[in-house]
Amino acid sequence: MNRSIVGRHFELTEPIKAYANSAIDSLDKYHLDIISAATLVSGEEKNGKKGFVVEFVINLKDKNSVVISQRDKDVYGAIDVAIERVKKTLRRHADKIKNHKIMSFKDLGAEAEAVSEFGGVSDEDIEIVPMDLGLHKPIDFDEAMQALKDEKHRQFIVFNDVDGNLRVMYKRADGKFGLY
Repeated sequence: MNRSIVGRHFELTEPIKAYANSAIDSLDKYHLDIISAATLVSGEEKNGKKGFVVEFVINLKDKNSVVISQRDKDVYGAIDVAIERVKKTLRRHADKIKNHKIMSFKDLGAEAEAVSEFGGVSDEDIEIVPMDLGLHKPIDFDEAMQALKDEKHRQFIVFNDVDGNLRVMYKRADGKFGLY
């Protein structure tokens, strides 16, 4: 993991650098691929009162970045609160990754085969109801535009474009038309 600790409008001392470094070390327990961690400690003065802003920018492998900024009158307090917020964010991200399960038909096993049977219903009891597909057929671009202009509410209409691909046209909230 690449690390950088920078002070802006503030003289960084070795104890502050070591404290920020140890705070970044505590992020390893989440077992995320952290590419880099940048710490920016800024000194600021507003209305004659001195304060500090600590900003952590954590770049993860699969996610863009986690940016946490904390303002406090004590630099150590700002680092503590900011690192706790970073930990909370990384813990949520790690839990989301850990709890994400990809299901496939192979994972379902026998249950997937049971779906193809009707479970105790004989062939005589099964009734197939025909459906009018005229309402659900794809329409061309001009028909879709006219139908959306006539419709007062937002609506999606699927149609075939010139290449024969299915596309979706919809009326946006601002009254313009969108196309997927």
